[in-house]
Order: sequence, then C-alpha cells, then structure tokens
Amino acid sequence: MNFDFVQTLQVAFKLFWIIDIIGGLPIILKLRKETGNIHAEKAALVAGALMIVFLFIGNEVLKFMEISIEIFAVAGAFILFILAAEMILGVSFHKMEVPASASIVPIAFPLLAGPGVLTIILSLRADYSAINIIIAIIINILIAYFVMKKSGWVGKLLGETGIVIVHKIAGVILLALSIKLFADNWKNLL
Repeated sequence: MNFDFVQTLQVAFKLFWIIDIIGGLPIILKLRKETGNIHAEKAALVAGALMIVFLFIGNEVLKFMEISIEIFAVAGAFILFILAAEMILGVSFHKMEVPASASIVPIAFPLLAGPGVLTIILSLRADYSAINIIIAIIINILIAYFVMKKSGWVGKLLGETGIVIVHKIAGVILLALSIKLFADNWKNLL
C-alpha cells in the first residue's frame, strides 16, 4: 500500500464524476423540501463506510465466486456506460422510491454510493493502491457533505441550467471512463 498523490487525485477525479453530487442536487433539493431535513453527516458517513467496506469485502466476494477483478471491471464498464447514457440522454432505466426519512436511502445509497460507484471502486483496485482509493473516497465524501449542507446555496449559484450542464458533462466523462475501463480489461475475457 503505497501512497501516491497523483494516483489519489486521479481516483478522486474519476469518483467525483461518477458520484455526480452536483447532478444529484435536484434530488437533494427535492428531498429536503419533501422531508424537511436531510442529515448530511449521516448520509456522508454511511456512504463513505459503504464504499470503503466494499473496496475490501467486494474483492473477497468476487474471489469466492471465482470472478476476477478484470472481468468485474468489464461488467462495471457496461453499468457505467448505461449510467452515462442516462445522464447524457436524460432517460432513466430504473425508478428510485423516496422514503419518509431520506438520509440513508436514497442519499447514502444509491445516490452517493450506488451500483456505478461501487463497481468503479472495485474496478479501480486493478490499477490503484487501496490507500489512494480510500483517500479519494474521503475527498469525495467531504465534497458531497459540503454540497448537501449548502445545497440551497449551491443550487442558487448554479441555477437549473448550470446543474443540467454539469450533469451532462459528468455523463460524457463517465462515458469515456466506461470505454477506458472496458478497453483496459476486455482482453482478460478471452
């Protein structure tokens, strides 16, 4: 486990675009309006813990099922591709139900630590040291916490158009990440 500042920044940047906290801002604002309050601390802690636990346990589960990290990365590339298509095209292939208390579900999971995020976290293990991924997760959780705490201010600052633009840009970056993930790992399927 070697710390590398550049690797940490690379992972943090990749996670930032897939977590897409700015793109999720309309959901957060809606939940805040419907439920009255969002416990940003609880959501951030649960999402961060889920990501870090999955970083370690997810690999063991894959080993138990005899699935290599490279094969999982290719499967993850397909999931990321679908998520990117949703973001770019403005369509949804799944429905998110909102409970009365919105801190853990749907904010911690699946908004912050959803299937795409968990997939890329495991996939990143093929190329990056665990310590760099953990620090990148913490950086992104701190950013998400700030955005959740200041959601009204950030929403006003960006405006509806700004949020849509950031969401679309995140989709294009996510699409590129999915293609790179596939290109780096598909050879291991043969």
